[in-house]
Amino acid sequence: MSDDILQTTLEARYQHSFGRLAGYLPESRAAVDEWQAELVQKVADYEEEFSPAVQALADLIELDGTVRQYVTEMIEQVPSDQRSVTDIPQLLNCLNYITGTAPEYNPDKAKRIAFPMSALFVHMMETNAGEVAFRLQPFNNALREILSEWCGYLDSQKSRSVLNRSEFGWLSPAAWKEFNLDDFVIPKPDQPDGGFASYNAFFHREIKEECRPVDPMPDAIVAPNDGQVWTYKQVTSPNDRFWLKAQPYSLTDMVRGRERAEPFVGGYVFQSFLSGADYHRWRSPVNGTVTHMELIPGLMFSETVRPDKDAGVLSQGYEASVNTRGLVFIDSDFGKKVCLMPIGITEISSVVLRTDLIGKPVSKGDELGMFSYGGSSMCVLFEKGLINEFTVRNNDPIEHPWGGDPIRVNAQIASGNLL
Repeated sequence: MSDDILQTTLEARYQHSFGRLAGYLPESRAAVDEWQAELVQKVADYEEEFSPAVQALADLIELDGTVRQYVTEMIEQVPSDQRSVTDIPQLLNCLNYITGTAPEYNPDKAKRIAFPMSALFVHMMETNAGEVAFRLQPFNNALREILSEWCGYLDSQKSRSVLNRSEFGWLSPAAWKEFNLDDFVIPKPDQPDGGFASYNAFFHREIKEECRPVDPMPDAIVAPNDGQVWTYKQVTSPNDRFWLKAQPYSLTDMVRGRERAEPFVGGYVFQSFLSGADYHRWRSPVNGTVTHMELIPGLMFSETVRPDKDAGVLSQGYEASVNTRGLVFIDSDFGKKVCLMPIGITEISSVVLRTDLIGKPVSKGDELGMFSYGGSSMCVLFEKGLINEFTVRNNDPIEHPWGGDPIRVNAQIASGNLL
């Protein structure tokens, strides 16, 4: 493959990656390469001791030959023009540095690196070795511990350093306008940091109730989250080969068990994705009773259907079966079951469930949980016979293949069949 063809292929894959689609990565791939080079330079003379989680990953790579092989190869398989990280020690130093920092705002979307773990791994994820490496459970588990450690930093007061009114602060005039911060609850709007206790507190900030009114129609099923429709489709089998393209959904894998999956066979899956600017709390789409909640640890940086240029986008169905995700089962007042599935994508640090609601009645619009820092997607499973029709636009292979309508939490997405 010539250099020109290779670069064209890499650019196409980058522009069609999920991170790029959802705004987690900058518009310019060159900006990622520049950021990686600057990061490597920052850690060139790095003498900080590894954090416990990064040290655990270093020990794993040293002791597990299989992990060491694929991590080495995924670094070496990145084309030389994009290979800023050249070996494992550099990779570990970069991870160690990131876990002690909070991302800055950049008013230039073409250069904004708001999700540094995604920016660090994006080229490695596209390699043959990376496809294997990010599916290895020991490696994935070690990365999860690093993300958990980083989440602890983003929950701390130290992370407030990026919450300010400067050009690169998340409360700057440009950020305020871009993220519609007037719609959100700012604890102390007169303070430079807005009165937020941490970066994560800003990330999952609460919305003003009047800005997200609940659709009052009895048959209205409402959006559980802000975001954009990815797809909705009827699922006629409990099992499917979820690693294929064209957004297959395997209900048994999604909910971990055929018995759980059976009520949703013949029903619908509705999936949407959230951008970094979206409201990151999620709510009940129906009236009913919460019967069960659980968190399923899973993959985070794995994509499928390579070498298709659209692999990152088409991976959303795959990620609903393998990624870290929550399950919230509701017996709805429509007489049918609903299952919400908040999904962590890339550097998701936590899916927080309101487990205090198990066994209790909920109304449309009641908060059920939230995402802390990271990329995210949301699936909703509807039992057969619940959906009358969807009232938002689906994706289209030609006119809008990368998603349908934007949605806002508590606004109608479908009508249900009343008892």
